[in-house]
Amino acid sequence: MDGIGTALIIILCLIVIVVICSTIKIVPQAHAYVIERLGTYQATWSVGLHMKMPVIDKVAKKVTLKEQVVDFAPQPVITKDNVTMQIDTVVHFEITDPKLYTYGVENPIMAIENLTATTLRNIIGDLELDESLTSREIINSKIRIVLDEATDAWGIKINRVEVKNIVPPKDIQNAMEKQMRAERERREAILKAEGEKKSAILIAEGNKQSTILEAEASKAATILEAQAAREAAVAEAEGQAEAIRLVQQATADGIRMIVDSDPNEKVISLKSLEAFTAAADGQATKIIIPSEIQGLAGLAASLKGIVEEDRA
Repeated sequence: MDGIGTALIIILCLIVIVVICSTIKIVPQAHAYVIERLGTYQATWSVGLHMKMPVIDKVAKKVTLKEQVVDFAPQPVITKDNVTMQIDTVVHFEITDPKLYTYGVENPIMAIENLTATTLRNIIGDLELDESLTSREIINSKIRIVLDEATDAWGIKINRVEVKNIVPPKDIQNAMEKQMRAERERREAILKAEGEKKSAILIAEGNKQSTILEAEASKAATILEAQAAREAAVAEAEGQAEAIRLVQQATADGIRMIVDSDPNEKVISLKSLEAFTAAADGQATKIIIPSEIQGLAGLAASLKGIVEEDRA
């Protein structure tokens, strides 16, 4: 009997320990537990250590408070100009009220997906194809506002909604590719033309500068040649003037020497004959000789008198 009693006590102790352990719950960080008692909402446990009543209390739902990201499958939508496109969205949300999240809607994720698809169809239905392709931010903002208002009753806050892909029909894609190719070719042609224009301008500027430099060089050479010719002419004229001056000086000195030597009439006549003889050696075909050599002597005497007067 003692052995059976001991075994029962041990079993009871183990049962008590198991029950106590089952009543102790630790809620981790960024989580919340929704507790029900006898099938009715009792409380929402936040982070920390908690104890629940055995048997009558249970954890109805474990809720994560982190931001969650849901990628929804592409949805067919029709634009204002009757073009059917496939659009998929990404929704970022977080749970703000675990109680409303648990009891507000049966399947919150499915509800958000259906609401997103409906809102997306309404928004795209008011836009044409070109607008829908270029108005992602507007579409994202409108969907987020609608979803955030609708999910408040579910304890959910919509942080962001992003349109990930917009896929138009194949024929529209081909037309868009052709348009993009034509636009790229047009831009390429414009860039090429601008490059050729700039190149032509640079070449023309280079030719202009080259012509200007050649003209300036030619001008400088002409000026230098003219200066050299002028200096040569001046030097030649000065040389000729100096030669004439020297000749005149020599002539004057010769006359002065003749006068100083006091020549007689015979010497003057002899010098006159020598002068006529030198003249006869030239190219002249006719020479007129004075009939009287005495006239030449008289001329010499006159010159002598003039020189003597100059000395006086």
